[in-house]
Amino acid sequence: MSPSSKKRQSSNTLARQEEQRMYANSPQSLAELEAQYPNRPHNESLTLPFSELTTSLFNVLTRESSSRAAAKLRRSGTKVSESEQRRHVIERFFSRWRNEVGDDIYPVMRLILPTQDRERGVFHLKEQTIAKLLIKLMKISSKSEDGHNLLNWKVPGKSISSRMAGDFAGRCFEALDKRPLRTEPSVMRIGEVNELLDKLAAAGGEAEQLPIFEEFYKRMNPDELKWLIRIILKQMKIGATERTFLNLWHADGERLFSVSSSLRHVCWELWSPNIKLEADKANLNLMQCFQPQLASYAVTVSFEKMVEKLRLPKGDPEFLIEEKLDGERMQLHMMEDESVPGGYKFGFWSRKAKNYTYLYGESFEDESASLTRYLKGVFDDGVLNCILDGEMIAWDPAMGKMLAFGTLKTAANNMQNNPFDQQGWRPLFRIFDCLYLNGQDLTRNTLSNRRKALEGFTDQSGNMIPGVIRKEVPGRFEIHPYTLTKSAADIEPMLRKIVENSSEGLVIKNPHSIYRLNDRPSAWIKVKPEYMTEYGENLDCVIIGGYYGSGRRGNTKSSFLCGLRARQADIEAGIAGPETFYSFFKVGGGMTAQDYAVIEHHTEGKWRPWHPKAASQYVELAGGDRYFERPDVWIRPSDSIVVEVKAASAEKTTSFRVGQTLRFPRFRSIRHDKSWDNGALDMDGWEELESRAEEEMNDKKKMAIENRKRSSKRQNRGVTVLGEAEFVADVPTKSRLFQGMRFYVPSNSAQLKKTKTQIEIMLREHGGTVVQQPGKVRDGGAIALADRINAPRVMAVKNFEDISIITPKWIMDSIENKCLLPYEQDHLLLATDDMMALAAESTDQYGDSFCRDVHVEELRERFKQMSEVKGKRKSDVVEFDRQAFYDKLEAQGHELPRSRGYVFRRCRIHFAAVEGVSELTLARLQSYVGFGNGQVAEELDEDVTHVVIVSQGNRKGERAVASAVRKDISKRKKLNIPRIVTERWIEYCWKEETRVSEEEYIPQ
Repeated sequence: MSPSSKKRQSSNTLARQEEQRMYANSPQSLAELEAQYPNRPHNESLTLPFSELTTSLFNVLTRESSSRAAAKLRRSGTKVSESEQRRHVIERFFSRWRNEVGDDIYPVMRLILPTQDRERGVFHLKEQTIAKLLIKLMKISSKSEDGHNLLNWKVPGKSISSRMAGDFAGRCFEALDKRPLRTEPSVMRIGEVNELLDKLAAAGGEAEQLPIFEEFYKRMNPDELKWLIRIILKQMKIGATERTFLNLWHADGERLFSVSSSLRHVCWELWSPNIKLEADKANLNLMQCFQPQLASYAVTVSFEKMVEKLRLPKGDPEFLIEEKLDGERMQLHMMEDESVPGGYKFGFWSRKAKNYTYLYGESFEDESASLTRYLKGVFDDGVLNCILDGEMIAWDPAMGKMLAFGTLKTAANNMQNNPFDQQGWRPLFRIFDCLYLNGQDLTRNTLSNRRKALEGFTDQSGNMIPGVIRKEVPGRFEIHPYTLTKSAADIEPMLRKIVENSSEGLVIKNPHSIYRLNDRPSAWIKVKPEYMTEYGENLDCVIIGGYYGSGRRGNTKSSFLCGLRARQADIEAGIAGPETFYSFFKVGGGMTAQDYAVIEHHTEGKWRPWHPKAASQYVELAGGDRYFERPDVWIRPSDSIVVEVKAASAEKTTSFRVGQTLRFPRFRSIRHDKSWDNGALDMDGWEELESRAEEEMNDKKKMAIENRKRSSKRQNRGVTVLGEAEFVADVPTKSRLFQGMRFYVPSNSAQLKKTKTQIEIMLREHGGTVVQQPGKVRDGGAIALADRINAPRVMAVKNFEDISIITPKWIMDSIENKCLLPYEQDHLLLATDDMMALAAESTDQYGDSFCRDVHVEELRERFKQMSEVKGKRKSDVVEFDRQAFYDKLEAQGHELPRSRGYVFRRCRIHFAAVEGVSELTLARLQSYVGFGNGQVAEELDEDVTHVVIVSQGNRKGERAVASAVRKDISKRKKLNIPRIVTERWIEYCWKEETRVSEEEYIPQ
């Protein structure tokens, strides 16, 4: 045998050994994998080092390292779009893998697209847990600057780098880079990384997780560890979508993923570009999870415009309106199977391809099923197999209403444990589509025909053609109703109706549309209302502490501390106790005297004075030994009650242990039907709600971007001018002050009297990188430098959301002081609120810097400002913003005193009086609002939060005025919906000295 043959054989042997180690910890054995994929590819050589993945792909795609090829093209004056550059980078990496490793791309693809890798178990690792592991590995104190920054990663740091990090992994890199065990690129191969990640997913707690993290820490440099953390958290953000990667690997990659939801399946079926996807494999298949069609977001507030976007046929303008359900998107698969009791087999998968068959049932006879055991006789006798698309929601039969999304798992578990409970919560599957029937894929059929297949229909001869569903099971298995209409005007009344019922919103659908897998077409559009005074989630939380009041509520509890139960993974790992709750927010607003009495009755004798040693097993506060927001008394969660609250929004904070708190929370009711361990919101539920909200926001942004792309006209980009490209001639290096930082300079500096080119040269002399694309500022990849807000290119940057524009003066000051200075207000041309708040900490009230020496001219300016303030008349001095001060107090959890003087704060109230109402009565009610810190609006403008119908008992007149008000609101351009209440709401708020819930005072 020749030496080259021996070398090739040795390489194949090593590759097979690596493969065996890689898949040794997977749920399926190697023999099972071979049986399932007999033709799967095998690599001929060892996988590439992990460092090659980070340097050749991740860093290049995120512009942390520039592409030489792109730089050459820019030097030559050729225009290459950023998307084309990314495609070239990905194609080169894939080509290299095929040539140097082999055709099995799955080992690296699961690191590139961790969110789509369904075969690896869940890591049960959140940012806080990883932060604690890193603190132990780096042997630093949690109270040190880096330890504090890691544990409080959501709070902007004071250093430039921590401000720019923007994510948890970036904050980790900042800490790791100061104390690396390795600086050179790692020789750890992708196969080894996958092997350890499988072990990490199987690890049960910190004792098992720490040695694995230690192995990574010893063998990877800080940049590689940063990307590893992003993989674990599934927060990649590498500038290219799953669709791009899958389609660049194989032309049918994304198509197969849409019907299989399996990254491994795509990589092992389409391992060669010469393989063509067979037609039957591109269709839906039973018991194979697919990626469902989603609804797009209404980016316009005109109902007529929304309907136009449906693109209905001119001759048939009918469309469907459905209620949007607050549950979990679910697909049901059913097929004949004689080996299963009952003769039919079921499968349930969520939108994210999580298998829930264990929860909802695998057969009619499944005794542990929370759903399928109740479905006997539901399907028509002619149905052999089917796939149904719908929403799984939690249902309360006693109240006859849908419950909040966070209670779904509780409802399902209740049915598993108490199958004969006729009044207990249970899962309800609402079906709105039939995608597969008796071996036929129906996704190419119109929605109208698919609904007929689901419900049945009457043919032209008058014969009833049965559908999939022969009969519904109320409260368990129902066809989701819809309204068929031709008028956009019918949307608003339905929206108003679902608003009154506290539902999610509406979905409008084109009945002529086909079903598009893994897409969000305009054929389905979500319509959601916007409320003026609160956001939509009702949160059910446990009271864990109390605060004594003053005045009339002296020596009695006037507000309460609410908390969230620790994550289930932390409880199982022993990090937290089974009854450990984290402080979340304080609430007192909205409680009546009766509410206080009921709470006191149910908790009497169970309160204990605050003592950290006794309370720490059950209540964790923020601030470590400083015990932020410490209550006067505390109560064990199992002895406490659950309360329902609503709030304006949620925001980051260091004052509460959860790391977030509710802004302006208001009490709604006591939930006697829930307990601390059954139905109350916990950390897992809160993070899921957050994830859904973030996903919704990202989807909206994507939709807005797509709409801009579709509507924008092709522009003449002109010719690249020498000196304006990102790559320019070298300049002598004077320092590395701005190393790793990227800057966009849109114009000359009037303040420094320097040209754009002079500023750019100065930046490069001190290690900075200059870019010419303003989009990189929007994406967070560069800092904008300007001191003229009206310059044309500056105006473009100004329109970006949540960005700050820094003045070139900061560059000069940092160079003079030979360090990166914290921003001062003079350094900010335009800034976010957070950035402005940080800058205010760097100077005194006159702008004198705490961090640097000022020049003579600056000092003169400061003295001048002091003289101007001293010489101003009282009427010229800007008054203290009392309302802003109150907002900050409440946002940080500090309750305002219970007083009529604050009852209507943040309320703008319009009074609509029935004819004949006494002027004196109207004046009295308006004076209540004015004295209670509210605003009285003469007109029903779009800033009104409440409309009060004043009738003095005239119910007929009250209904007529309320109807007229609703009609006026429906004509608004914006769907900002104020609360409509009777005058009794004003009077009861005044009596209770707090703003009570509006629900009981809505005009009938």
